[in-house]
Amino acid sequence: MSLDPQAKALLEAVEQSGAPPFNAYSAQEARIVYDQASDLVRGDPPKPFSIEEIEIPGSGGSIPAWIYRPSEQPRFPILVYFHGGGYTIGSLKSHDCICRGLCVEAECIVVSVDYRLAPENKYPAAVEDAWDAARWVAANAVALGGDPDKVAIGGDSAGGNLTAVVSLLAKENGSPDFVFQLLVYPGTDMTCSFESHNKFGNGYRLTNELIAWFYAHYFTEGDDITHWKASPLNAEDLSDLPPAFMISAGFDPLQDENRAYAEKLKSAGVSVKHSHYGGMIHGFLTMPGALDKAREGINECAQELRDAFNSD
Repeated sequence: MSLDPQAKALLEAVEQSGAPPFNAYSAQEARIVYDQASDLVRGDPPKPFSIEEIEIPGSGGSIPAWIYRPSEQPRFPILVYFHGGGYTIGSLKSHDCICRGLCVEAECIVVSVDYRLAPENKYPAAVEDAWDAARWVAANAVALGGDPDKVAIGGDSAGGNLTAVVSLLAKENGSPDFVFQLLVYPGTDMTCSFESHNKFGNGYRLTNELIAWFYAHYFTEGDDITHWKASPLNAEDLSDLPPAFMISAGFDPLQDENRAYAEKLKSAGVSVKHSHYGGMIHGFLTMPGALDKAREGINECAQELRDAFNSD
């Protein structure tokens, strides 16, 4: 499949603007630039009933979060969401359009988690915050106005990685009992050894250089990046994990490791649906103002969440 015309136009506009890549900045500068860029392509997302700012207690300090509610009525299902950004950039603001769409269209409470970022907070700080936040939400579902029997987790890119890792941690610890995992082009193998990294690692926004920049910020020399807490594809046993929905993109260097993880989940007996957007680039779901496929992807995620929450 060829590159989607809207994605091609977006990439050409970025190139013509002369804007430096994120890895040309410091991490702190890149966060500002990324949030500004995200604001330009977010479009006009739906409006939830309310958005509340909270602080979740964590072992590494309080964790900021935004709670999106579809209505003032109680007992809605809950999605705990982890944003993308290579563990270095990304924020509650940059992924607000996704969370709004999922809240309204899936009719669920969305708790968007602002986990600690690198390089100020190295691996496994993001994992610790994601795990602490997910457990806290599950334990406090009723107080949040949610249904304690219908708590799901999800995220995109780095947040998809954290979703997979939290699912494995929940299995290892025997709780919480998450009903679903939403995996949007997640990083599952930190070695970058799949062929798609060579084929699509330049020219399509998420470059090999940018990935290396992210991982250099996140990991410390001597970290075992092959451990499943970093690379969930390497977990020995993926059985008894929550049902999963995987989204991948055709011009994304992560697509081969996405496919490999979906296949490994299926081989372990996990119910998996995999939707591949062949003409899309990494990160496309945050761009519904520029890409029709982003709106389609958010809609599809919302439908899969709705189906999961309504299944018995």
